[in-house]
Amino acid sequence: MKLELGNIHVRDLAFGSVSEVKENTVVIDKQALTGYLSELDHRIRSLELSIAKPGDSIRIMPVKDAIEPRVKVSGAGSIFPGRHLGEEAMVGEGRTHVLKGMAVITTGEVVGFQEGILDMSGPGADYTPFSSTMNLVIQCEVDESCNQYDHEGVLRLIGLEAGRWIGKLAADVEPDEIHTYETKPLLEQAAEYPNLPKVGYVYMLQSQGLLHDTYCYGVDVKGMLPTLLYPTEVMDGAIISGNCVSACDKNTSFVHQNSPVIYDLYRHHGSKYNFMGVIVTNENVTLRDKERSSNYVVKLAKQMGWDAAIVSEEGFGNPDADLMMNCAKLEAAGIQTVLLTDEYAGQNGESQSLADSHKSADAVVTNGNANQLITLPAMDTVLGYDRYADMVAGGFQGSLHEDGSITVEIQAILSATSELGYHHLTTKAS
Repeated sequence: MKLELGNIHVRDLAFGSVSEVKENTVVIDKQALTGYLSELDHRIRSLELSIAKPGDSIRIMPVKDAIEPRVKVSGAGSIFPGRHLGEEAMVGEGRTHVLKGMAVITTGEVVGFQEGILDMSGPGADYTPFSSTMNLVIQCEVDESCNQYDHEGVLRLIGLEAGRWIGKLAADVEPDEIHTYETKPLLEQAAEYPNLPKVGYVYMLQSQGLLHDTYCYGVDVKGMLPTLLYPTEVMDGAIISGNCVSACDKNTSFVHQNSPVIYDLYRHHGSKYNFMGVIVTNENVTLRDKERSSNYVVKLAKQMGWDAAIVSEEGFGNPDADLMMNCAKLEAAGIQTVLLTDEYAGQNGESQSLADSHKSADAVVTNGNANQLITLPAMDTVLGYDRYADMVAGGFQGSLHEDGSITVEIQAILSATSELGYHHLTTKAS
């Protein structure tokens, strides 16, 4: 599949009487978008649209999801396939226009207690990439007939549909730059660079249920066997977030759209290695399911003739077992494996970092210790509710102070230790 991504760099975001993209500014008719979103589900009680820009004294919490507005301008399918009847076509080829530098952020009453914090300025902004984007913030509240699952579903729908609605404004805009990515059918791809090592990506998706869900072509991945995808399908919106895992390592829909692992693997494709494709797999609850999925991952990797694999995790604790099973079995099959994870090593950094380990896991990239403490100063404006600071993952009794400041672990900050590397943390020599 060959995909062209036409990036339109968003330099400003504003409300106006006419929705348009003009001179790198996205203008949104607030009334029109609010009216469209309000009709999506009768259980929506209220909607409030706000704008949060880099440097603003704004705190957004609890954050549900982040979405990058995009639109298909050629090729099959539509953005976020599987969302609507008749939109089941495969994506990953043709051209997609991207409003680069903008995000739709959804918030509202807490759903699963693991949603987190996004500060647009101050020390908290240094830990999240979404402090650098022009953000349309949608605060959505639902009526009392919704249970937690209905609530999450409505908020997911609101965010995705807003991303589609805004993305369509860019359909006829000339991109600032166009990047082309291509992965060919298996035999053709393998033959193209016969002297280079064949490398693949095992993409672990949160799928433990109880609001820990991810969707591939609209299907909840906890009920599927590991499957092969072209990397361009992921880049084109095939995977979306529906989970409420800890904010620091939640892969939002935006992060799936911009997976650094996939983009970086393409960067050296054809020079250092032959990037063969992606295996999407789930993170299971029972031992039996973990064994089945990890066995299936290795079967697919061997079937594709991989020499090496990168495996990324989403979340922590229980999924650490899936991570180690994938690693041990890939290594036993002669496939050199690198793991991407983060750590929960305690606030002093002296606790066991992962819930599971294996001797074959000798090439591990850490994305930081999520238990690190930070105090976030008060902001002039809170979009959402800061009263949840004491209960979100990473918070504790007394996290929210009387002056509006918050002391939490960075676990509570959106994308702070993203296991795909979509964050600002790095290492330094001691």
